[in-house]
Order: sequence, then C-alpha cells, then structure tokens
Amino acid sequence: MREIVTAVEMKELDHNTIQKAGISSPVLMERAALKTVEEIVQRLKNKEKEKILVVCGTGNNGGDGLAIARLLQLRGVRTWYYIAGKEEKMTAETAGQLKTAEYYQVPRVHNLDLDEYTTIVDAIFGVGLSRPVEGSYRDVIMALNQLNAWKVAVDIPSGVNGDTGAELGIAFHADLTVTFAFRKAGLCLYPGRKFAGKVIVADVGIYASDKVKPYLWQTEKTDIHFLPDKIVDGNKGTFGKILVVAGSPGMCGAAYLSASGAFAVGIGMVKIVTAEENRIPLQTMLPEAMLDCGNDFAKDLDWCDIVVIGPGIGTTYQAAEKVQWFLEAASGAAKPVILDADGLNLLAQHPEWKQYLTSRVVMTPHMGEMGRLTGKKVSELQKDRIAAARELAAETGAVCVLKDACTVTAASDGNTWISLAGNPGMATAGSGDVLTGILAGVLAMFLNKRTELPDTGRQAALGVLLHGMAGDLAAKEKGTAGMKAGDIVRGASEVLKNK
Repeated sequence: MREIVTAVEMKELDHNTIQKAGISSPVLMERAALKTVEEIVQRLKNKEKEKILVVCGTGNNGGDGLAIARLLQLRGVRTWYYIAGKEEKMTAETAGQLKTAEYYQVPRVHNLDLDEYTTIVDAIFGVGLSRPVEGSYRDVIMALNQLNAWKVAVDIPSGVNGDTGAELGIAFHADLTVTFAFRKAGLCLYPGRKFAGKVIVADVGIYASDKVKPYLWQTEKTDIHFLPDKIVDGNKGTFGKILVVAGSPGMCGAAYLSASGAFAVGIGMVKIVTAEENRIPLQTMLPEAMLDCGNDFAKDLDWCDIVVIGPGIGTTYQAAEKVQWFLEAASGAAKPVILDADGLNLLAQHPEWKQYLTSRVVMTPHMGEMGRLTGKKVSELQKDRIAAARELAAETGAVCVLKDACTVTAASDGNTWISLAGNPGMATAGSGDVLTGILAGVLAMFLNKRTELPDTGRQAALGVLLHGMAGDLAAKEKGTAGMKAGDIVRGASEVLKNK
C-alpha cells in the first residue's frame, strides 16, 4: 500500500526536506526537472524532429518547467518556453530558474503560435491550486487542449484540484503526468485521474516524515499477497461461515451473486436467509449454499461468523424488521457485518439504527445510497469523495466503502484507501452484490488468527482491490461492453489462483 498525499501534506513534506534535511529548494527543483526530462526523452520517437514548448507559470511549478526546458535543450531537443503570467509575481526559485535559462540561451516565445509544436509540457499550476482558473490562464489552457500534440503535465495537470481531482473551471488534458515523491489524491480521483493520463511517480529525494503521517493510501496489485492462502490442515468451518440475509420474494439474483462472490474467494460455508419463493431457483443455481426460508434468526446468527445484510431484500415493513433484528443481534454478538443495498436504504429511513454500527461493520454505499444516508446531493458528495467517506465513517464508527469509478474505503480513525483497479465495465447490475460477497470472504480469510491484518478497514480495502482486479480480468476476456457481474465472480477466483 503506497502513501498518497494531499496538497497540504506535500507542502509540509517539502518544507521538512528543505528545513530539516538541508536539501535546498533549487536542488529539489533540479531533481524534479531531471526526472521529468528522463521520462519525456525515453518516449520521444524522433528526437531530431521534435519541437517542444514548455508553458510555465510564475509559481514553483513554473520553475520546474523552466529547468525542464533548459535540460531538454542541453540534450539536443529543440525546446522553447513561454511564461504564462507576470514575471514580477514569480517566486524567488522560479526567477532564479528564468535567469539560468537565459544564461544558457534557451529560446523564449512571447506569442503562442501553437501549431508548430509536437510536444507541450504544462508547468503552469501545481498541486496547491484551489481557485478556478480564469482569464488569460483559462485561454492558454483551452488553446493547449485543442492541440494535436503529445502533452505532458508537471506534477499535476494545471486546473486539477490536488486533493479532490475536481476540475477547477478548466484543466489541462495530459497524456503523461510526472508527479514527484508521492501520488497526489487528485491524480487518483475523477476527473483528475482522466486528465492526468499515465502517471509516473518520480523519486526526487522527498520522503515520509515522522512529522507528516499520511492517512491516505493507494492499494496496489502487489497488495493482493496480503491475503492469506488456505491453511493445509483446515476444513470448511475453518474457512468461515457467512450468513447472507438477502432477496425479496421472487428476487433472488442479488443473494445469488453475493453468495457466489464469497465462494469465489474461498469461503467455507454460505447460508442464505431469504424468502420461500427463492428456494428452488437458488438451490438450482447455487447448490453449494444452504438455505433458510424460515424465521429461526437466532439459530442462523449463532451459526455464522460474518453476516451480509441487504442485497435485494427490499424496503418493506417485513424487510425492515429483519434488517433491524440482524443489525442489533450482530452488534450484540460482536460479529462482522457487511451492510449493502437495501440494508443501507433502510438505514437511511431509520437513522436510529446507527447505534448498532461498530468498527466491525462495513457499509458499501454507491453515490445514490450515500446521498440518502447523508441527506446530501450526489453532486455535492462528488466534490470531495474522500471527505464524504471519512465523515460517514467517523459519524458511525463503521467502515465506509464508497463505491464509484474510483472506490474510497474509509475507517473511523481517518485512515483511507483508494483503489485504482477496475474499469467502466463494472458499472453493471450485480457488480455491487459481488463486491459484498467478496468483502465477506476477505474478512473471513483472517478469522483463523494465523495471519492477521490489524483492522477491518484495511481488510475491506483489500476486498475492494480484489474486486477491481477481478473486473479487470473480466474486461480483458469479455470487453467492458459485454461483461456481466458473473464474469467478475470468475475473475476473483482467477486473481487468487495467480497471486
């Protein structure tokens, strides 16, 4: 799991490196420029035919750009620079880089004649930008976006909010972003992630500090190795018993997919508590699962290790009674709960049930369900997904898995994980039900106590990663247009087989 930083954290890390480690700002600027130049040069198809324009702002991002222009020119690549903004507003470091560029006679252009350039390097604004891009800056970025040229962003595409990924009026559309020291949150979340293109995290000599401890993490494909293998002397009871409280009369698809997701990641036993009308189709589709279509809830709860509540259960009075009973009883028995779909919709209708939520509960809302839980509009939640997930987790004490194109997992202590795995094909009916089953299965992997991860939040983040990787395998086989939720189930087994 790799640390991700906010704009404020990055500023503090910069400050510590300069003030405590004694590495000066100009040295860091040179390192950043050199790393960017290396990434650019190795991707140039024909160096002799290249014409590169570096567009620089007056802040330190512009200083990086001026150093990049100089280093490219010294490597024999035809490069020009353009200053967007007034020179008198330059930071001291950027003014110094301008003086150096002039000394080395790097050519400068004062009027943008953009059609002649093959590559554009954006060094206008850095991660600290928080206001909308307006005026001449907006005109420049708009003109750059219209070019048929290869585009590179320095640290972050100008106009992208470094914390939320939001487009601040207008944003540069990069093919490649070279960011420094740590990936910024805005490069993970949409639309910033889309504007960034391929992201390279370059080591420039800025490292984590005891003074600045990030609470934000990116899960990586290699993290799948944290999931323990089945122990050789285990049995079906050892590998976990999951109770899936799901499905309304005649609606059994969600229950089937959740149970299938759990089986796909190695759960030992699954029992589905559902309506009598679902008995025959579920027994036909998933004979491996046990069924209880009665009302002996206490016996069912005593049997299981983990409870899944909500997929396809409906929002009737009878469904509400069932959800409340299992929430309250699971809380009293200190059993982990995955609360999904209609379970969340019923929670929104009965906020007093939040008293049953603990750190052992994982809530999995999509944006619509999140809106109902918080009373906020989806458009408002999308402005800062990380803050939204953290606020709900802090309020309830539970783990919040906020499902979106980039899923955010937040624990009540503020620790938060972002998954970059997954693809648009996963926006299909039943995908969330599969995630619910996978999450339950992942939590069950740690029940035997032989291999532990310290908290439910991190376990949930691994489940989200596994779900995303499974979706990526399904997309590779079926394509994003043709894949279904069942393909994600099969993909999950394949990911674990090859981990």
